[in-house]
Amino acid sequence: MDLTPYLETLRADLAAAAAPGGPETTRAAELLGHSLEPSARLALLEALADAAAEITTRLRDATVEVRLRGREADLVVTQHADFTPPAAPPPPPVDGGDLTRLTLRMPEALKTHVEQTAAAEGISVNAWLVRAVTAAVNGPAVPQTRSSKRITGYFQA
Repeated sequence: MDLTPYLETLRADLAAAAAPGGPETTRAAELLGHSLEPSARLALLEALADAAAEITTRLRDATVEVRLRGREADLVVTQHADFTPPAAPPPPPVDGGDLTRLTLRMPEALKTHVEQTAAAEGISVNAWLVRAVTAAVNGPAVPQTRSSKRITGYFQA
């Protein structure tokens, strides 16, 4: 993915915003646009890396990486052929204890994803959440291996 068109658009927008200020302001905006290019390029790469990490967390059998080639960034999707979905944890034991109500706040997109996942499994959202919390509390800790700021690629000297 060539980031140059996005940077040129940013530079053009900056020049257009400065145009009413006269030739000196326009020249200053032009110089500023060129000096900001490395920072803007880095910000775009970080946004791509964050997007790749978020997409990867939603995929069950693939990972998405950002690879740099010169001044271009490539998004690479790697399928994992040996992926087997994890077995559903056993339902929480019914101990006859009191039930309690809990208010849970989450992003709308996550709520929609939880609802879709529970529906696909044929259970209620509440049952799915109880099962997920029980698995998180009782299950083995899974180390986090992904970093939202990680950029991978190749270097050639």
